[in-house]
Amino acid sequence: MAISTSVRAHPAHPVSLRGVSRAFPAPGGGAATTVVADVDVEIAPGEIVALLGPSGCGKSTLLRQVVGLDFPTTGRVLIDGTPVTGADPRCAVAFQEPRLLPWRTLAQNVALGLPDGTDRATGQRRTRELLELVGLGECLHHRPRQVSGGMAQRAALARALARNPGVLVLDEPFGALDALTRLRMQDLLLEVHAAEPTTVLLVTHDVDEALYLADRVVLLGRPAGAPRTAPSTVREVLAVPGTRPRDRGDADLALLRARLLDGLGVPSHHADPPSPDLHHSI
Repeated sequence: MAISTSVRAHPAHPVSLRGVSRAFPAPGGGAATTVVADVDVEIAPGEIVALLGPSGCGKSTLLRQVVGLDFPTTGRVLIDGTPVTGADPRCAVAFQEPRLLPWRTLAQNVALGLPDGTDRATGQRRTRELLELVGLGECLHHRPRQVSGGMAQRAALARALARNPGVLVLDEPFGALDALTRLRMQDLLLEVHAAEPTTVLLVTHDVDEALYLADRVVLLGRPAGAPRTAPSTVREVLAVPGTRPRDRGDADLALLRARLLDGLGVPSHHADPPSPDLHHSI
């Protein structure tokens, strides 16, 4: 369908993380714990970049720096060359759980994401467009309890897009879904990105998901040989070959998959060929 540009306030923006570190003070005044250190990542406008790494490596911490919900201890985060200094209106976030208000319809939930000052007629048109874009055009007046988990997650994605973000931040957005619904949501994200090509920063534990969706995969983790208490940093940045949508069984993706699993500490001889219903998650 044709997407209206009348309320799209922000084009896709570049994102820069330059020397970003984040330390958290210990209870009782002990030594601070540094979670991530010296992270340098440059994301081009309209690019999809996946952050991949083991649990606790600081992926979600970095997302909070990008959207302005937290701030680096050292370093800078910039969107379109401008430092992030607080909750940034150029960004929108979708989480692992849909977080829809149960007493509102799907259309009313999506409308919560509209920019301040959007007039009623424009807001209604934009809300309907987005629900149709994510395949929920017939469910405008349904409440969250009346739809499946995958449908609720689609509504949450539409709500994030309603903000007209220059940067869309996705924190494990499909992690709570069953395997088949997750695959469908991955395809939907690519369709939405083709229609509304914002910059996307995606956190995932799923190697196959990262390779299927992203232009580049940023592998986070402790440096090789570092103690377990060492902070995470960027271990490797891999460009993913081919154009989207990719063939999930592509041999080039299988090679990158083995390389990423090795980087995550999973021996590559355990990296079976990818299949539509089997994902390696860390």
